[in-house]
Amino acid sequence: MDSINARIVQEPTKAAHYQARAHFLLQVDSLAAAQRDLERAVKLDSTNVLYRLELGDLCYRTVQVDKALSQFEQAARIDPSSTPAILKQAEIQLVLRKYNESMNLVNDALRKDQHAAHGYFLKGWIYMETGDTALALSSFRTAVEQDPADYSAYIMLGKISAARRDPLAEQYYATAIALRPRSVEAWYNKGIFLQENGKDSAALACYDTIKVIAPDNALAWFNSGWVRLEHLHDPSTAEHDFSEAIRLEPGYTNAWYNRGLARERSGQLDSAAADYSKAIGQDPGHDLAARGLDRLQSKGVRIDLGKTRR
Repeated sequence: MDSINARIVQEPTKAAHYQARAHFLLQVDSLAAAQRDLERAVKLDSTNVLYRLELGDLCYRTVQVDKALSQFEQAARIDPSSTPAILKQAEIQLVLRKYNESMNLVNDALRKDQHAAHGYFLKGWIYMETGDTALALSSFRTAVEQDPADYSAYIMLGKISAARRDPLAEQYYATAIALRPRSVEAWYNKGIFLQENGKDSAALACYDTIKVIAPDNALAWFNSGWVRLEHLHDPSTAEHDFSEAIRLEPGYTNAWYNRGLARERSGQLDSAAADYSKAIGQDPGHDLAARGLDRLQSKGVRIDLGKTRR
């Protein structure tokens, strides 16, 4: 940082120095300062497409959508052949749900570069948003053909295939994991698919991996507890997993409810009642917990209705 500052003092009108300092500031999450430096770079060299793209990316990242779009539009005017400038505009229009505008921009970019993988990814996203999963699937497949390292496209292929109960979903998620071995998203999606398709042991292995990658992830404990409770009929081990989810996230209402269910099934009726009451205390409209209390009350368990806020 000191050396960059020194170069700026020596050459205060050289745009590249401000870009270099912006890169450093981004690494330490000083986003506002980085934006100021990129704005200086653009002011000093207004025809530099890269500076405008970087400034637009930062504005988009900080939810300054109009400013981001303006930079991308100006970049495209400076260099009409810049597919990144066009595709970044398309992504913003997509986020704004202006699907026709977005698709027109994507098609324009692909006419300039038919190998632009991100263009096919955006097409798939547009088709997903507009309900055409068949064309979405085709577009995401084209995206990974053009860029075999397109993690996001593999995730989308997995989601579409999983919704269709297509076994290829497992393969798509496995490829995503190979690209990003520490991706909680990919491991979780794979685990859910396996869980819903009769592969409980493999699903539990996915959740166990998440517990190592992200020790504070309550959802992994909840899901492993649910598999053990509902599929493996092991309420004792399930109780432990739900307890871990609660320890990590005390406001996890469904974890309280499911621990109550595990305790009810293992005969710990008073403890189950306490958990159901806790769930209702957090969510007075939790119908399943209310039904659980009704069951326990019919078995003679004393319920303090005042504490449940039912």
